[in-house]
Amino acid sequence: MISLIFSFILFTTFGLSSTDQNLSEYCDNFDIFKEQYNKVYTSSEEELYRRKVFNNNYNRIQEHNRNEENSFQLEMNQFGDLLSHEFHSKNTYYHLREQPRISRNTFVETDVVDEIDWRSQNVVTPIKNQEQCGSCWAFSTTGSLEGLNAIKTGKLVSFSEQQLMDCSRPEGDESCSGGLMDDGFQYVIDAKGICTEESYSYEAHDEDSCKVCDRVMTITGFTDVDENNEDALKQAVAQLPVSVAIQANTFQFQFYRNGIFTGNCGYPSSYELDHGVLVVGYGTEDGKDYWIVKNSWGTIWGDKGYIRLARNVEEKQGKCGIAMQASFPVSK
Repeated sequence: MISLIFSFILFTTFGLSSTDQNLSEYCDNFDIFKEQYNKVYTSSEEELYRRKVFNNNYNRIQEHNRNEENSFQLEMNQFGDLLSHEFHSKNTYYHLREQPRISRNTFVETDVVDEIDWRSQNVVTPIKNQEQCGSCWAFSTTGSLEGLNAIKTGKLVSFSEQQLMDCSRPEGDESCSGGLMDDGFQYVIDAKGICTEESYSYEAHDEDSCKVCDRVMTITGFTDVDENNEDALKQAVAQLPVSVAIQANTFQFQFYRNGIFTGNCGYPSSYELDHGVLVVGYGTEDGKDYWIVKNSWGTIWGDKGYIRLARNVEEKQGKCGIAMQASFPVSK
């Protein structure tokens, strides 16, 4: 009798039916998910709710992947028990720039290579994980600093996101509550350098004080790429990895697996930029242009931590707003 009552609760609560999936498959999938990602819930009620969310996400992923017209695939990941707005609040946070950007391009516009992938040239550090902290801006900042330093010195060194989080509040950043890559660059200028990841490790939470560490690399300035101009962004990425802001608060982005992302990023009329990432290259596959974008959600998400966003799209802002607020550091 108890098992029959529990089965009834599952079917009525989660909207399951024997024609869609059998009950045991749903239970097995969720149990595997909990074990794989070490999920622990505070009560049986919360676990029932998270099971419902997981099942709905699972169904939507399967439905998307069955559509052969889609140019990219989705996959269940560590965010499987979160609704999109919950996922967004826990894993993205980028301050929208309130003032107009001033174009300060320092590169000469010339013909550039058709394809480039900075990963193959040893100027991109391994994928990192910001965890449940809105510090994406810091990872985007260190990514372009690491790239510039590697190109200049021939040595790939991982820089400290936690230093930026702890120390750049005077420039306008707010640690886990958000920030801007340009403000991060300004801090490095003001502080006359940034420290290594090894000397100032990531804690994934706010710290009350700025620690002392040896600064190993500095910059003389930073450049804002012409906004809403994918050609200008290509010119910049041909020189080094570039920090960009995108909109990443949709279901399709949450569960992206591989392929060229042509999906929904939000409402095209608003482009609510909410996530700082790093463009590490661009290319073309089967006639479709794309950007290679490094994320900071670990290697489990996406294509080993990366996503390919459609390039040269109809919207002047670029896919997910990628061409709206791009910038990179400069050193002599």
